[in-house]
Amino acid sequence: MAWNIFRRLIGPSSIFQNRLSRNTISVNRITRSLSTVNSNEIEHFSTFKNDWWDENGPFYDLHLYAPIRIQFVRDGLANAGIQMQDPALPLKGIKIVDVGCGGGILAERLARIGAQVTGIDASAELINVAKEHAKLDPGISERVNYIQTTVEDFSQKEGESYDAVVASEVLEHVEEPQLFLKECVKIMKPGGSIFITTQNQTLPTWLVLIVAGEYIFRRIPRGTHEWSKFIAPHEVQRILDNYGCKTRLMHGMKLNPLTKQWSWSSCTAIFYGLHAIKQTKTGV
Repeated sequence: MAWNIFRRLIGPSSIFQNRLSRNTISVNRITRSLSTVNSNEIEHFSTFKNDWWDENGPFYDLHLYAPIRIQFVRDGLANAGIQMQDPALPLKGIKIVDVGCGGGILAERLARIGAQVTGIDASAELINVAKEHAKLDPGISERVNYIQTTVEDFSQKEGESYDAVVASEVLEHVEEPQLFLKECVKIMKPGGSIFITTQNQTLPTWLVLIVAGEYIFRRIPRGTHEWSKFIAPHEVQRILDNYGCKTRLMHGMKLNPLTKQWSWSSCTAIFYGLHAIKQTKTGV
């Protein structure tokens, strides 16, 4: 009985099958993949289109998570040598694509500090939500653009044209993470940055996010996460390294339940962020 519950929570693949499949991904498999999009994931998130910007709703924690993600991108670009001349708009002129932008929580905040942001998502419903919400702030209307598309289609049209790619809380929801990261790298200019935030595939992650978050306290909509799709940081680093991106920084993140604020942590057991820089020649 307990085993059946565990299998439902982590998804159809066992721990051992999942680890084996991640370690044996072949070039042929990548070539055969037509899309990184998981239609079930798109349908799941699209059902919350009316709740996306309710800061006390189902995505309460995602809103709390936004400030540290913005800091992660801003500090990472500064450490990569980007000159920030305007304190009020430190990312002025920086071209960023927010892959899997959803309803625009992160994209809008990046635009507010000056970035020229393109948000892409496979969900037409969520792209419409993002467009409508952006209209509420005329100050960012010229700095944010939303497109309903997949990362593989977008990379074909916009190869090596962006200073940075942000893939925040999306890697664990795509159909083929290796292909997804490959397409993200194609979008970046040589010397550009990729910023990833996601969850590690550990027992604490299963207990905190799925058991506690979705089933006990119900802070997260049930069915949002599948443990078998979480990915370890060293695996992300390995994939990016194969595609010519050198990891500049990797660290954990933790939430203080009393102050409701996120901070950096040396522990990557649950949440982590990774910043990598695309080298001049990648072979992608």
